[in-house]
Formats: sequence, structure tokens, C-alpha cells
Amino acid sequence: MSESEIETLPFLTPDLPGIGGQLKQTPEDFVVDEIPVYEPTGAGEHLFLWIEKRDVSAPYLVKNLARILQINPRDIGVAGLKDRFAVTRQYVSVPAECEPLVETFEFTGIQILKATRHENKLKTGHLKGNRFSIIVRDTEDDAFDKAQAIQEQIAQTGFPNYYGAQRMGHDNETFDMGLKLLQGKRVPGKYMRNKALKRLALSAVQSALFNRALANRILAGQQQSVQMGDVMQVCASGGLFVVEDVTAEQQRFDQGETMITGPLFGPKMKQPTQETSAQEQQVLNDFGLEPDLFNRYKKLTAGTRRPYLIRPEALQLEPTENGVRFEFTLPSGVYATMLLREFMKTELAGDTTETS
Repeated sequence: MSESEIETLPFLTPDLPGIGGQLKQTPEDFVVDEIPVYEPTGAGEHLFLWIEKRDVSAPYLVKNLARILQINPRDIGVAGLKDRFAVTRQYVSVPAECEPLVETFEFTGIQILKATRHENKLKTGHLKGNRFSIIVRDTEDDAFDKAQAIQEQIAQTGFPNYYGAQRMGHDNETFDMGLKLLQGKRVPGKYMRNKALKRLALSAVQSALFNRALANRILAGQQQSVQMGDVMQVCASGGLFVVEDVTAEQQRFDQGETMITGPLFGPKMKQPTQETSAQEQQVLNDFGLEPDLFNRYKKLTAGTRRPYLIRPEALQLEPTENGVRFEFTLPSGVYATMLLREFMKTELAGDTTETS
């Protein structure tokens, strides 16, 4: 496989026609509300700010909060990144001594809706999920009827938990650099000096490998079929285990108790066995990789498992003028654009920033 050859990912509902359309014609077409793991307690040395931003990137938000509140950007805590061209609401934590400046804070595109004290700084990943309200405009004829048919299928099966194409970088550059890093090949110096860039590049490879493994299951019609050696995740607890009794685990999967997971390769990833192990090894072979190569950067590529399919919560559709409004809730780290891609049947749906 050539370094930049990342194939178009298969749809889960290829026989159902898509609605077409366009995303994000205005920021208000893409509204995201963060769902925190916990609410601030009201006491402590940190201040949790419930912030609404419009057409503002995550780095720009942190930069201007730090400047106006007169603090180091490293003192600011966020649970997850949010889209730029959108209206998003999320918690951001700052030191409590900022409180007087918070009360007078003004900046175009950023509004502090409330401020509450808490004991600890907000950390990356302290996020349950995100609630979305998204309008797809300029859709095809009968878009709402087409969308309802796809909604019915997704309610039963979920949708593919792919990583978005933007994770691979422009023209797959980020992915290409990550592949070279793992293979010990020469890369531009910035990827060696800048830990964040290196992490992004290596993560892009892990993401592409996961996407390929999931695509293979879908193309083989096996995305709903538990097989011997699969690594399953318990929905309630998040715990992982390897399948030894296919019949019993298929029943639990069908009842929504568990999910089939795919590989985010690394030394700490829970390993599958038997048929699944062979299939995941073939994915590595396709990319010219071996499992041991992830030990080269084991702190950045520890490895884990990721569910292959996601069932969105509270998925509701509403016809709008020249489009369809989608409302739903997703766990953190899941791409809303990958759900919309299944409805739109177009790659343009994936060409936006990740919301985590």
C-alpha cells in the first residue's frame, strides 16, 4: 500500500439513497453542547466557566481567555476540542483568582454564560459526550423521507464509528508522517521537535488502521456478527473481554449489552485471538507495519480498543426549509460528521473539525 492510499470508506446503508446537501452554511447550522461528566461543586481554587463561542477555534479561545484573564494558557483546562465554524457551549476551567476579570470579560464571539467554583482543574477527557443540533441544507428532493429510512436502519444497527478524513491531514500528510515515524524513516524536523505534531501524526496512523479494520468488517457483512476472538466492550462499564462463546456473546450484542471493538494498535491494546487476531494482523500487513513498531513511541501510541458501531441517543429529525435538522447525542470522541455522512452519502460531510 502506498503511503497516501487511504480508500473511501464503505457506508453501512449503501442501498438507501442519501439526502445530499451541505453542512455549516452558517455557524448556527452546527450547534454543540458539551455534556460534562460532573458539575462544579461551587467551592474550590478553580473557576469553571460555561462558555458559548461562535466561529472561534479552540486554540483561539484559549489564547484570548489567557490574554484577557492575564494567566498562562497552561493554567486553562478544557475537557475536549470543539468545532470552529459552529456555535458551541462547553466548560473551561481557570484559576479562581481570575474571578474579578471574568465578571468584566468581553470578546467578540466568546460569551461567559456562568462561572462556578470547583476543587480541581478541568482535564482533557472529563467529558461524557456532546449534544448536537445540526441543519443540512440544499438537500435533494424527498430528503426527509430518505432520511427517515436511514434513521430507522441506524436505530437498529448504529453507524460506523469511523475517524473523520480530516484526522489524516491535508492530502493525508499527517498520516504519511506518522507512518514514516513508525517505520523509522526520515521526516521533517518539526515532527521530531514538536511533541503535539508527532502525537497527531502517530494518532492518524492508528485511526487509519482502525478505519480499515472496520471497513473490512462492513465489506464482509460481519459488522453485526460476533466472532471467536473478538474483543467486546460492556456498554455499562466499558470493560473489555475476549469472546470464547460466540452464541452467548452474539445474544448479548443483539440485546445492546456489549459492542464489538476494533484496534487502536499499541503495546497496551487488549489483544484479540483466533480469527479476529488474524484479520487485525492483515490490516497491519496492508500498511507495511508490525505490532512491535508501536513500541518505538509507546508513550504516544499506548493503544486501546474502540467500538466499531455507535447507536446515537435521542436521534430526531425535523424537516426545515430546504433541508433537514438532526438532533442527537454522541459519546465523546465520536464524529458527528460520520453519522451525517451516512445520511448524506457524500464525503463532504466528513470534511470538518472533530468534536470531542
